Amino acid sequence: MFSFLQKCTKYWNTLRFLRLTQIVGRIKYKFRHVKVDLSKRNTKSELLNEWIQSARRSQRMIAENTFNLLNETHSITKSDWNNSEWTKLWLYNLHYFDDLTAFESDKRIDWHHALINRWINENKPGIGCGWEPYPSSLRIVNWIKWTLNGNSLEDYWVSSLEIQARFLSQNLEKHLLGNHIFANAKALMFAGLFFKGDEAKRWYDKGCKLLERELPEQVLTDGSNFELSTMYHVIFLEDLLDLVNIHRTYNQKLPDGLEERVKPMFSWLLAMCHPDGEISFFNDAALGVTPSVKEIQDYGKGLSFFEFLVDVSGKNNLTKLEASGYSRVELDNLVALIDRSQIGPDYLPAHAHADTLSFELSLFGKRVIVNSGTSVYGKSQERQYQRGTASHSTVVIDGENSSEVWNSFRVARRAKVFNCKDSEQRGKITLSACHNGYHRLYGKPTHCRKWQFSDRSLIIEDRVTGKGRHEIDVVFPLHPEIEVMDVDENKVILSVLGKQIEVNFKGDGFLEVEKSAYYPEFGLSIKNNQLHFQLTGYLPIETTTRISW
Repeated sequence: MFSFLQKCTKYWNTLRFLRLTQIVGRIKYKFRHVKVDLSKRNTKSELLNEWIQSARRSQRMIAENTFNLLNETHSITKSDWNNSEWTKLWLYNLHYFDDLTAFESDKRIDWHHALINRWINENKPGIGCGWEPYPSSLRIVNWIKWTLNGNSLEDYWVSSLEIQARFLSQNLEKHLLGNHIFANAKALMFAGLFFKGDEAKRWYDKGCKLLERELPEQVLTDGSNFELSTMYHVIFLEDLLDLVNIHRTYNQKLPDGLEERVKPMFSWLLAMCHPDGEISFFNDAALGVTPSVKEIQDYGKGLSFFEFLVDVSGKNNLTKLEASGYSRVELDNLVALIDRSQIGPDYLPAHAHADTLSFELSLFGKRVIVNSGTSVYGKSQERQYQRGTASHSTVVIDGENSSEVWNSFRVARRAKVFNCKDSEQRGKITLSACHNGYHRLYGKPTHCRKWQFSDRSLIIEDRVTGKGRHEIDVVFPLHPEIEVMDVDENKVILSVLGKQIEVNFKGDGFLEVEKSAYYPEFGLSIKNNQLHFQLTGYLPIETTTRISW
């Protein structure tokens, strides 16, 4: 009975945040029956200006009919487009056709010709995961970008593209919203400009209406994408640049608010990168899915967004991204990225992790303390672990997560951040905040954390208040390149680039170095170490970590 009540509580605390349009949309989507219309009603539009080289991803095809996607390689036969033994995410990526616009794609044109032919002949219209709205959206855009890059589409390929756009226009992901509905809108606008005709205009108008509705919500005032994932931020920024590009190519007026959001999105992205030039890992984030940050910058420069690409590094000691809740601290050899954000939109926490009050730290240009990243999306224990608090540089109480992440993309009760404070004085920067994510536990524990930065040290104070006896675990995952040199009671010596970093823990607890894993890319797991300082007792409990170099 208790388990049943727990399950009901979890479902209630997940579903109560959904919007009515998501609930209605999910019901309609489940029982939808979209007829595939094979008629030809539109013709190709004439190009009026040159298409600028878009951002490129890494190579996806490694041989004809063989793909390396998400660090997993398969050769596909006719029946493999929907192979149930492969993950849905891998199959989705197969149907994206990302290799058409990848690095050195011109050397694989023969493979691409054969692949497009195969897809049309082996994927019956309206059937299979390749016809689902999200992979359809990305494929439509990639086929159009491929031909705008100077490649020719056969007449029956153009006919297929028209059918795909028509089917998508009747099959939008209103039950998911977020990045999915935006990808749908982008694809309709691409198809609406690539084709001309009354129907093509309706596609464009529908996509434009969605875009103008979603832009103010999905881009926060500090430039962040509202899902608060650095990876999805890059995807969204690339979407905006692609839309700017195709509107200029067809000499069309840009939708309201599109171009104005490019600058703050670039600024936010650069603020959330490490000195190695790549993204930090907050919420669902991994390398290799998107073009690199440099590739996105070069794309922006190609579209003449020069003034938007000023690097934030070295400009400010403290950069506060207030709308999203992140902060960047930069002092001499230190760069730290601080998470005092909410988990994301209440109605769309699909890509949220239980990482509240976590941070990432680079010293001497190298990542030292990290969040553990993301390598899987499927429903599994590994997915649950990667989203869990113990995979992040924050505090675990009683072995529980700060937000109730469950399934692949669900969150029930969520941590709320409050009492955020900042100060800069006499060469020191102090940030602090609290969250209530553990209030569901006995005694309603509240975790408060303070970071104190100076030129050669970082002091982290963790305080847990409330009632009762609890187990407190302060977790610091280390980057795989960080070597643990020596452990002596509550002190550990780390090494990076031949330089030593000393980590001292103060409090009535004990230090352990545990073997763990780091997930910098999908399908990739690298061994690393985690520092755990564990305390058990009656609240309040305080502990201090001093990191010096």
